[in-house]
Amino acid sequence: MVKDKEAKTLRKKVCKLCLEKVDTIDYKDDKRLVRFITDRGKIVPRRVSGACARHQSQISQAIKRARILAILPFTSEYYR
Repeated sequence: MVKDKEAKTLRKKVCKLCLEKVDTIDYKDDKRLVRFITDRGKIVPRRVSGACARHQSQISQAIKRARILAILPFTSEYYR
């Protein structure tokens, strides 16, 4: 019983972008933005991606700009 409680301890997610010391996220950096999009084309939420609030808002804004400029797709081609 005690081992089950030890196994359930959660570690806090650390923002990978803060560790890399990224100040701003550019909409032209599609390789970085693809990590934050699901296979269906949805933006990954903060609790899943582990990004901090500041970087998550920059990520979503950059993804939206990249979609408008056709750098990233709005939806995946497989689910149309």
